[in-house]
Amino acid sequence: MIIEQILISGFDVFCYVLGDEESGEGIVVDPGGPAEPILQKARARGVTNIKLIVDTHSHVDHVAGNQAMQQATGAAIAVHEAEADYLANPNKAMLAMFNATASPPATVMLKDGDKISFGKEAVEVIHTPGHTPGGICLYFPGYVVTGDTLFVGGVGRTDLPGGSYEVLQSSIRNRLFTLPDDTIVLPGHHYGSTPTSTIGREKVENMYL
Repeated sequence: MIIEQILISGFDVFCYVLGDEESGEGIVVDPGGPAEPILQKARARGVTNIKLIVDTHSHVDHVAGNQAMQQATGAAIAVHEAEADYLANPNKAMLAMFNATASPPATVMLKDGDKISFGKEAVEVIHTPGHTPGGICLYFPGYVVTGDTLFVGGVGRTDLPGGSYEVLQSSIRNRLFTLPDDTIVLPGHHYGSTPTSTIGREKVENMYL
């Protein structure tokens, strides 16, 4: 699988392009910035057909590029079903803070265990509420995209609407920490000492867990 990690300036958001080498089909996860630089990197890696825009959650720093990405690619927007209303009704103060355009509503509703396919590749949706009610991670053998659920050496904040520290801890311990220890963690922000980690490392070193 093609995996491109793209750092979006401002709030150090990581956007991901995941693609199938043979067909050129792929998805964009959390386009938190302008579409064209993301698409340039995608094309450079051979991903020429963006099939879907997947948001790990609805916070504006992760979805600010949804509208431009959809206009550029025609791709649908997908979120967990518990997150759809939050995406459709964003906090106006947060939009102003980020000078961002509101996302179009999602038309693909995801559930825990769903498979998102592109070409011959696929990722599995893991529902990990706590940071937000409909937060998700995306797992495929050897890797997990963790959004704002799990960072390198940290976890997502839980003091915003819909957040719960207890629920977040349960999501991490009971869903993510059951993955193989050598699974590479692809976080939603570059907040740690390295851009990636592993499940095994986070079990041992993450001070919040």
